[in-house]
Amino acid sequence: MRKNLHHLKKRLAAHYLRTTSWIWRRIPYSLRSRPEVISFGTHLHSIVLKFANRWQNHSTFFLRNRAELELMCRLVASASRGSQVDIAVFACSKGAEVYSFAWKLKTARPDLAFRICAIDISQEIVEFARRGVYSLEEPNIQGVPDESAREPSKMNWNTYRDQGNWSPLRFMSESEIDQMFDRTNDYVSIKSWIREGISWHCADAGDPQIVDKLGRQDIIVANRFLCHMRPDDAGRILRNLGSALKSGGYLFASGVDLDVRTRVALDMKWKPVTELMEEVHDGDPTIRSGWPLEYWAKEPFQIKRQDATVRYASAFQV
Repeated sequence: MRKNLHHLKKRLAAHYLRTTSWIWRRIPYSLRSRPEVISFGTHLHSIVLKFANRWQNHSTFFLRNRAELELMCRLVASASRGSQVDIAVFACSKGAEVYSFAWKLKTARPDLAFRICAIDISQEIVEFARRGVYSLEEPNIQGVPDESAREPSKMNWNTYRDQGNWSPLRFMSESEIDQMFDRTNDYVSIKSWIREGISWHCADAGDPQIVDKLGRQDIIVANRFLCHMRPDDAGRILRNLGSALKSGGYLFASGVDLDVRTRVALDMKWKPVTELMEEVHDGDPTIRSGWPLEYWAKEPFQIKRQDATVRYASAFQV
């Protein structure tokens, strides 16, 4: 009976969202920052979050949130010359985020030793990310290539996997591509000095033994995958990853339901990093653009909220 009632509510919600989405899309962008319009959007988003079918995917981009990269560089600015910084990046997907952090940090602080653990639950995607080779050809994603497929076809399919027609290099300039990659015909490969110090692991972010497997970290990145989970699971994993940090370490957690992140941060008494807070919140256009009609999207920054400091911080000191 309870299951049938949930299905009925879901069908009614879908019908309601079809009508209200039509209204939302016709509101001029110039009016969408008004408080009453944001309240309407928040109402719609709450329904989307409650009934959405969530699933993981491997879409990713290099340099997708420049403010986030700048914030991480600032957080390591006080590290002593020659010291080691341990960083774990969970849900590393195709490696774009890992290599983006490595490039920016090593460029900003070449005197530090960065030891980066890249982790994903998919062994196949970990192996693709480890190679750091990406196709520049037009996407060819008509079905999964079999074992007999040529290597260029596999590389192209994995490069554009879950991306539609968007290249992972979408947000990069030609100059940045030249700085990060070596080019060969129709593909690019990450430069060797950026790869140094990165280890690749297939592991589950929810594993309570993750500290024993990877060691404690100075920085943990848990970006853009918790939103694809049920709220209870996302909250449990956030707590688990927070416990894997060294004292005073930093947890980056963008791309997660804001109610979940706020609740966990308050419960665990994490200190929000307010530097560049608004810039990081708005820094990833792929997350902000879908609100309020996509479950993975984030609401506009609202500084007047009483809980704004915690709600909109994407990084916390644990």
